[in-house]
Amino acid sequence: MTQPGEIEFQVMWSRLISVVEEQAQVLLRTAFSPIVRESGDLSAGVFDRRGRMLAQAVTGTPGHVNSMAEAVHHFIARFPLETMREGDIYITNDPWMGTGHLNDFVLTTPCFHKGRLVGLFSCTSHLMDIGGLGVGPDATDVFMEGLYIPHLKLADRGRFDETLMAMIRANTRLPVDTEGDVYSLAACNDIGCRRLVAMMEEFGLDDLDALADHVCTRSEAAVRAEIAKLPRGSWSFSMTIDGYDAPITLVARATVSEAGIHVDYDGTSPASGRGINVPIAYTTAYTVFGLGCIVAARIPNNAGSLKPFTVSAPPGTILNAQKPAPVSVRHVTGQMLPDMVFGCLRQAVPDRVPAEGTSCLWNLNLRGRTSDANGNFGFSTTFVSNGGTGARPTSDGLSATSYPSGVKGNPVEIAESLIPLIFWKKELRPNSGGDGKYRGGHGQVIEIESAIEEPFELLAALDRIDHPPRGRDGGKAGAAGHIGLASGKVLRGKGLQTIPPGERLVLRTPGGGGLGDPAERPAALREADREDGLAG
Repeated sequence: MTQPGEIEFQVMWSRLISVVEEQAQVLLRTAFSPIVRESGDLSAGVFDRRGRMLAQAVTGTPGHVNSMAEAVHHFIARFPLETMREGDIYITNDPWMGTGHLNDFVLTTPCFHKGRLVGLFSCTSHLMDIGGLGVGPDATDVFMEGLYIPHLKLADRGRFDETLMAMIRANTRLPVDTEGDVYSLAACNDIGCRRLVAMMEEFGLDDLDALADHVCTRSEAAVRAEIAKLPRGSWSFSMTIDGYDAPITLVARATVSEAGIHVDYDGTSPASGRGINVPIAYTTAYTVFGLGCIVAARIPNNAGSLKPFTVSAPPGTILNAQKPAPVSVRHVTGQMLPDMVFGCLRQAVPDRVPAEGTSCLWNLNLRGRTSDANGNFGFSTTFVSNGGTGARPTSDGLSATSYPSGVKGNPVEIAESLIPLIFWKKELRPNSGGDGKYRGGHGQVIEIESAIEEPFELLAALDRIDHPPRGRDGGKAGAAGHIGLASGKVLRGKGLQTIPPGERLVLRTPGGGGLGDPAERPAALREADREDGLAG
């Protein structure tokens, strides 16, 4: 066909986005892990032959999407394009070349049209259990955290490697679920390939080269145009978070220049001896997401729109942990980074930036035995819960909302149907959002008890307990998080702990910070809070 015009390119670009969204929906609907099918802890995208991400599914988390954008380059380096064949599938869960910890499997599949490789599809999802100590911070190196899969070929011309699949099944407490999730990942890439080929046939395309250049060039130009509107300069910000056994200090310096925006984390605390460390790929993923939210929120996310943003952190710091550092709960630290970006940029564009929020997910990693006479491990799951986001420049923060991760909370009904636990309470936490002209979003109160005469284990990985989200411009801090038992015992925010039968686990998630002088809060908003039972 002749070279497409602007309108044709835009139509095809939109079609690419619909292709990857269908790819993601297949993963969402076929996954075995509740955190994927109920909460959307996944990513899906299409890449050109150069490894450039052309489109990502709207369904997905920034930590997965923006680190997956680099992971495909590692697959191409390990398996050159000329060696790829139709039906091949590649797999890894390398934290430093994937999405940051071992529980995320990344699968990449080459796509062929008319016998020629035209692109690649990649996807990621969180698997509930891959052995080791589980999804908690207690390990002292990555090898304690579970099965480690380097870049391997999972399927050769359509035939799965049964030896590799047997190894995966043998290294998990949930062999059926884990095997099923691997096939779910493979299926979603397969659907992506089919839909892309159908699109190329419809538009008469033999390759994606011209479309890929259009997508990347236009996206990069759009982001650079937005950066050009910002003042030039450098701004610094620091934040203290709970850490594992001692507080962690995060330090960022954002520089806006003709070249783009660079964020450097020099001055940040050194790597921890426990699994709260962050590989640089995950640090980059959430940093550029934060930049995109402020600078380019309406521009599609792809290799072009990401190019003007760069990130660095000194090797050996907690935000550039080196192998074999433990990284199992890297999200507890890494999801604070959009707030770090906001803290820098609010000094340049204060009218765009919110106050601090809970940021890190308050996930409950739970497991326990049933009354099985054989002593089999009964369940291992993650219940997703969230705190409040920070107040925004013109409105209140959002309550019980997982920003920046974007994953949804698990429905209680689903959780109780899968695991032998009773959820006695799950409701908003009154007065937890920081006061201000605009208040922070509220956290939640959650109470859980074993439904059988057996204890269950909590692999705690929580933050904002000792250092709650701070308010801004006179706004008050959000309420600190709390974890304990109904009998009054306070539990640690991080580490493996046992909940005895007959005791209720009580969780109070943090509230977001407020923004502006509380004296300026409109009376109508205060009255609405009282009517909703969220203010005293």
